[in-house]
Parts: sequence; structure tokens; C-alpha cells
Amino acid sequence: KRTMTFAKLVAKNRSYRGYDNSFTVREDQLRRIMEVVPACPSARNQQVLRLRPVLAAEADKVLPHIRLGGALRDMKLPLPGTEPRAFIVICSTVPDSHYVSVDLGIVAQSMLLQATEMGLGGICIGAFDHAEIKEALNLPHDPLLVLAIGRPAERIELVECGEGDSLTYYREEGVHYVPKIR
Repeated sequence: KRTMTFAKLVAKNRSYRGYDNSFTVREDQLRRIMEVVPACPSARNQQVLRLRPVLAAEADKVLPHIRLGGALRDMKLPLPGTEPRAFIVICSTVPDSHYVSVDLGIVAQSMLLQATEMGLGGICIGAFDHAEIKEALNLPHDPLLVLAIGRPAERIELVECGEGDSLTYYREEGVHYVPKIR
């Protein structure tokens, strides 16, 4: 079996806003994604992040409280029939701080890379109703970030741009374009 190089894995790891709803993310798949977290570095080794998996049976507790594609104001994402049906909610046992944010970035990227390596995809969702998610999932800690996980159902292309150019992503003919500074 040929493995993907790390550079290709990073390039394939995109922020997907649409998912194949004919595919169901299983509990063992979410667990495998979350299993990378204990091996991740932690600022000051504080290890304050806690994870809450959300499978398809509970997805409707999360969906009404997330927002995707804020730059695409003329679209309501996800498109009907492409909603994510699995999530990992990342919480913290302490108030958000610089060190918590460092850990959050490391953990989120590591889990998304693991998902990508498994043939899945995801997105970090920071635009969500924190209090509603906490209540809906009966979380003991405040949620910081929501990861959607699933089989991607959209094409994303990176577009080279220069310093000072617009970095706003856009869609044309069903393709999601993401400007990246060269």
C-alpha cells in the first residue's frame, strides 16, 4: 500500500463545507481521529482540552447552531443534502488563553490530518452558538471549536495570490476556490 507524503496530506486537508450524506461516519472512525490527541504537544503540558464526539444520531443537536461559508453571503451552506452528520466538539477545562489557543490549533489540525489520511475530510467551525451547543450536548465545559467530519462532496482548488490580494474564498461552477499567498 502506497502512503501519502506529508506535503500531499497537508495539501489534501481542506475546509470542506459539503459532505456525502450516503456515507455515515462510524464511531470507531471518530475514535481513531480523536486518538491522535494524547500524542499531540501541549503548551506547558497543561492538557486541558476535552473532546465530545457527535455521531449522526445526535447531529441535529449541532446543525442548527453552526454557520459555514461566512464569506459566501449569497449562499446558505451547507447546501441541502450535504450537511455534516458527524462532529467533534473541542472544549477546555479552563478559560480560553493564549496557551489554550495554541493547543486548540495543534489538536484540530492533527485530527483533521488524521481524518484526511483515512479518506475523510472536515472543517474547523468557530462560528457557532456556544451556549446552545453546550446545552444541547450537556457539556460540562465550554466548547471552543467544532470539527465537522465526513466524506467530502465538493471540489476545492487553491489559487495562488500575492501579498495584498483578496484572500476571500469564492465559488464558480461548483468549485470552491481558496486564495493562498505564494
